[in-house]
Amino acid sequence: MDFASEPIFVWMSQFAYQPGTVYAALIGMMMLSAVGFPLPEEVTLISVGILAFMGANPEHFPPPYPGAPVVNVHTASIIAFTAVVTSDFIIYLLGRVFGRKLLYHPRVHKFFPEDMMKRVEEWTHKYGAYACGIFRFTPGLRFPGHLACGMLHYPAWKFLVIDGIAALISVPTQIYLLAHYGEPILKYLRQFKMVVLAIIGLVLLYMLIKWLRNRFLKAKLTH
Repeated sequence: MDFASEPIFVWMSQFAYQPGTVYAALIGMMMLSAVGFPLPEEVTLISVGILAFMGANPEHFPPPYPGAPVVNVHTASIIAFTAVVTSDFIIYLLGRVFGRKLLYHPRVHKFFPEDMMKRVEEWTHKYGAYACGIFRFTPGLRFPGHLACGMLHYPAWKFLVIDGIAALISVPTQIYLLAHYGEPILKYLRQFKMVVLAIIGLVLLYMLIKWLRNRFLKAKLTH
């Protein structure tokens, strides 16, 4: 792997030998993603999969010392799956306990446009508890969707089963795919790293502009 010496991959590889830090960050990011943090959980899962790949290939990504612990693909997959289902269920419980007053609270509602909320309500009424499985595969709708499932008092066991099956399909598979097929993916990232960095930069710029716009509108309304 001639690309293994690239500075960005050398920097990333150090975390492949810090499993405790990575697992803790994985749990934290899964929880934040569940409550609407603007970083898709897929980014975290892909990153962890790459770290697991690096840890499984010490000949290309040398450890800091012999026998250093590594990010294990099986452990990471179990932790990610558990964190995702737990965080989804917490959101469901919040919706069940606090109902519409939480979903339409001004501090929550301002992050979700009317068309998004309309889609959530349509899906929950059309598909019932099975909508939670759809929300799991729909970034941006997970938080309000899971709140709505709780708000409508769908059975908790059914929510856990459907959401668990959906998470089992979507969460561990991403980590396993990256862990086992990391080489061609890293080659692709190396080849198009400037494009990837440009996209990341544009996303961050968009988030900054959106944050500044919201602050401006809020300040304008208070005056």
